[in-house]
Amino acid sequence: MDKKEAQKRIEKLREEINHHRYLYHVLDKIEISDAALDSLKHELEKLEEKYPDLITPDSPTQRVGGKPLAKFKKVEHSKPMISLYDAFSKEEMADWEKRIKKLVSQSSALGLPKAELLGGYYAEMKMDGLAVSLIYENGVFVRGATRGDGKIGEDVTQNLKTIEAIPLRLIDYGLLTTADSSPAIDYRLPPKLKAVVCSRLAVANRIEFRGEVIMAKKALVELNKKYEKQGKPLLANPRNAAAGSIRQLNPEIAAERKLDCYIYGVVTDLGQKTHEDEHKIAAGLGFKTGRFNKYCKNMEEVIKFHDYWAKKRDELPYEFDGVVVTVNNLSLHKKLGVVGKGPRYMMAYKFAGEEATTIVEDIVVQVGRTGALTPVAHLKPVSVGGVMISRATLHNEAEIKRLGLKIGDTVIVKRAGDVIPNIVRALPKLRTGKEKAFHMPKKCPICESDVERKEIGEKKGASVAYYCLNKNCFAQNRRRLIHFASKSAMDIVGMGPKIVDLLIKKELVSNPADLYGLRKGDLAPLERFAEKSAEKLVEAIEKSKKVSLARFIFALGILHVGEETAELLARNFKF
Repeated sequence: MDKKEAQKRIEKLREEINHHRYLYHVLDKIEISDAALDSLKHELEKLEEKYPDLITPDSPTQRVGGKPLAKFKKVEHSKPMISLYDAFSKEEMADWEKRIKKLVSQSSALGLPKAELLGGYYAEMKMDGLAVSLIYENGVFVRGATRGDGKIGEDVTQNLKTIEAIPLRLIDYGLLTTADSSPAIDYRLPPKLKAVVCSRLAVANRIEFRGEVIMAKKALVELNKKYEKQGKPLLANPRNAAAGSIRQLNPEIAAERKLDCYIYGVVTDLGQKTHEDEHKIAAGLGFKTGRFNKYCKNMEEVIKFHDYWAKKRDELPYEFDGVVVTVNNLSLHKKLGVVGKGPRYMMAYKFAGEEATTIVEDIVVQVGRTGALTPVAHLKPVSVGGVMISRATLHNEAEIKRLGLKIGDTVIVKRAGDVIPNIVRALPKLRTGKEKAFHMPKKCPICESDVERKEIGEKKGASVAYYCLNKNCFAQNRRRLIHFASKSAMDIVGMGPKIVDLLIKKELVSNPADLYGLRKGDLAPLERFAEKSAEKLVEAIEKSKKVSLARFIFALGILHVGEETAELLARNFKF
């Protein structure tokens, strides 16, 4: 076989392998055996070995071909990858709908009838994985990145190439045709919109998709069995497994973990009018999208969809902790905008958190940056939803009284929103008589200064909080400094809790202003520092002077001033 014949054979082999990859990894269909597919791949590898100049970036052989990396490169997202706000009840969803309808109705420019203010919702599974951005240039996959802090992520292209559900080249699997490749998915777009999408695809040099990388429950079980035999640490849950796999510097490790990927958004304007269109476009171009996603014409249908899958969640092969509900009409997204950490036009309607029982071994009071004393339950470690829990906030004295909680009680613990540990109730019938009542301290547990009891709010029955009166309390200073240097505030890279502790201990800083008087010579002699690390921290402190006014206000840690209020204040007093 000469080179010209080899090239034709290579092209046909790639086409055939990609076809079966799509059937198996996207549509869950099998036309040929694994052995037969392996044979095709083997033939392709041999031909490419003989003619290496014929290897292309989108060849199936390039899925696991990258060398181990020393570190990941940082990449800036073209559009922020934002978080979502959570709702846990029908009432919260109703409140959300009321708020966004009010915002939309205030815009006379839209000229929409009241009945069509929102144009319905699109509901999809909130998968428990790692959000990623996928960039294609001239149809070829060239870069994949993690969400990171929403603005800056990490380039994990080589690891994402190991995921068979991510096509290395965009291929029309239904967008231009009317036939459905799967009865479970309808790829078809209205004729006029389809024409627009196709024309834009033909000239688009760069297209970006957003999706979720996950590990199926079965894949996690099989991998943990393998690791157990090898004496390796087991992976805690599918979400941690997916995130940890994508952040492996060696692509071969990512490949062995058999990850999957579902696309939930198209960033590039291809003419899509609705969020549902985005899913259809992605599916039509060869991506896997949620087969059970649904357009819901009103909130009542959203609630039914949520409640149905809350009962059926164990039947799907992957973990998901709720339903993402999106205003379907994309033209309204800009009008509704983003506030704080997330968009107004989307809501994560979470399922009830998983629960477990454990014992409260102690209740310890923590001192916050405002001086507020917060009781925290120290629990006998227990696994809740695949995560080991050993602490739970009790908020305040009133919460402890409401629960009727004593030290030593058996309690029900829930991960509220599958994230924050929360004590749901105490089980007094399981008491042995050795349990102890808890009382808020009269002195600060850190500096032993006097504590003041304050009522929060003006209404009758307002909640009560306790505050340390010493503004120079070590705990307050420490938390103020940690908050000030945090990523969401001044973003002083390298200024973590241990460094803050060291600086306070050596009496180099006692408040945020002191940070800006630090010099390299102050830091270099300290433990944990060398000349280079001291120089980097001083540079990071200097760089933090250029943050926005809103972030500076938030960094000050003013009581009741969060990120959203700081943004409003900055806008009002901008100079």
